[in-house]
Amino acid sequence: MKYVWLICFFLGWVPSASCLEREALTLTKYDLEVRLEPEQQRLAVRGTITLRNDSSTSQKNACLQISSSLTWRSIQATGKPVQFVSQPYESDIDHTGELSEAIVTLPRELSPGGTTELTIGYEGVIVRDATRLTRVGVPNETAMHSDWDQIGASFSAVRGIGNVVWYPVATESANLSEGNSLFETLGRWKQREQNAEMRIAISHASEGESRPPTVLCSVAGQRRREEISSVGKAVSDCSLFPVGLGVPGFLMARYEVLENPQIAVFYRQDHQRNAEKFAQAAEAVAPFVSEWFGRAREKVQVAELFDPQVFPYESGSMLLTPLGDTDAKLVQIALVHEMTHAALPSPRAWIYEGLAHFSQAVYRERQENRKAALDLLATHRASVLAAEKAVADRSRPEASHDESLMATSIDEFSRSKAAYVWWMLRDMLGEEALKKGLASYRGEQDKDPKYMQRMLEAQSKRDLQWFFDDWVYRDQGLPDFRIESAFPRKTSQDNYLVTVTVENLGGAGAEVPVTVRFDGGELSERVEVRAKSKGVVRVATPKPPSEVIVNDGSVPESDMNNNVLKLEAIRK
Repeated sequence: MKYVWLICFFLGWVPSASCLEREALTLTKYDLEVRLEPEQQRLAVRGTITLRNDSSTSQKNACLQISSSLTWRSIQATGKPVQFVSQPYESDIDHTGELSEAIVTLPRELSPGGTTELTIGYEGVIVRDATRLTRVGVPNETAMHSDWDQIGASFSAVRGIGNVVWYPVATESANLSEGNSLFETLGRWKQREQNAEMRIAISHASEGESRPPTVLCSVAGQRRREEISSVGKAVSDCSLFPVGLGVPGFLMARYEVLENPQIAVFYRQDHQRNAEKFAQAAEAVAPFVSEWFGRAREKVQVAELFDPQVFPYESGSMLLTPLGDTDAKLVQIALVHEMTHAALPSPRAWIYEGLAHFSQAVYRERQENRKAALDLLATHRASVLAAEKAVADRSRPEASHDESLMATSIDEFSRSKAAYVWWMLRDMLGEEALKKGLASYRGEQDKDPKYMQRMLEAQSKRDLQWFFDDWVYRDQGLPDFRIESAFPRKTSQDNYLVTVTVENLGGAGAEVPVTVRFDGGELSERVEVRAKSKGVVRVATPKPPSEVIVNDGSVPESDMNNNVLKLEAIRK
């Protein structure tokens, strides 16, 4: 009986996993010492973390999660061990598809807004693992090209939460088989942790080495020092204040470096020519980025991934990519994104990420023409439509329905939908007004949701409240334009005037181009059509019109199959 009593005692003590509020506590400060053992593919971490209760109720327990390939060794508070139970927790926020979760009994109940500090220790291996992808049907070779994180003897690259949870986090489960679950979970983590402070001192043995490997932190705003200690350890100190919208990760390899005022390219010795291509591309792109967003506040970093088949990855103003023989124009497009991040930091994802994708489309227009730019922008459309459908189809009561650009945790919104928003604003306001509005923007002063709106209104002298209500402050879905009617008539000046009525069946309004085609050309005018409303525009043509088209692809729509109306031949 005493054994039954003991079992009941422990079962009674262990908190019910289903009752835990895993995202109640936010980690606000990390101070971690990371020891790498590349030959053994091992990582060992010791340090302190600070947690804050951001929920509305007091919390007695804390959930701390790391990759399932790592093992919790110790958790202390005020120098004394605290009780914790370690359990597996399935989540695709880590490449293994599982986390090692410590359910910690805090030394005192933490009231709303209260903080506590814990001293932690954990260790284990980080090897290449694509379990989360292969179990949902992704072919192994493709999966390995996506999940390439590992610690290795010659090369180490560990990207952080969303790929490898190598520092403690507290999240609800993410499942790749459940739509946007992974990206929503990662998005919530970024929102909660963006003001956190993080100091990570990374050390590794360097005895007998004439030159230690380079260690890089894959985050924006890093301050890095590298030195050889008296005991034969190379130490790199990556300090982030705050973490921002990037995902903290690290790389370690024997790199050469090529630098100019815009960029630092870390490359393998035999790939100098490809590194030079990136440096030249940065020089070519720099005037464009400066014209739109001002001078860069930090230098872009490009670090070579040793496997030429893996997919590139970007975090903040750092790009991790194979340095293959890539077309120079594509390299420029890639660097426009990173250099925009370096020039215009913002605490708001729809500004920070949206502008970076928008700038790629504008630069593509400079390279070729508007059609080429809209073709690039169109690569975002499918993901926006899928995300909007997923939000509309939500049935989980615990899911947040505030997916406005101001609050969304969905990457497809803060990146792709936001890119469209910036393009629409450029078409509405003109380039010069938009450039001036962006020039007056200061990320550190952006405390009010309407801050950016006011910057743009001051330069354009236009009331943008309706637009920001539909696209930024609320998620009203997408427009759905159709041409209700088009009436052409011949004028006394021997021209033709087409009166076009456009109906918007969707929940968001926009200013949209209407194009009238005729033999040998086309002409366009713009019309503002609010949600569930109609707009009328008149287009004059020198020849009989043949068809009318609403939207050239610059406005994301839920349905673009009803945008064309053929006109009957006009009798002379």
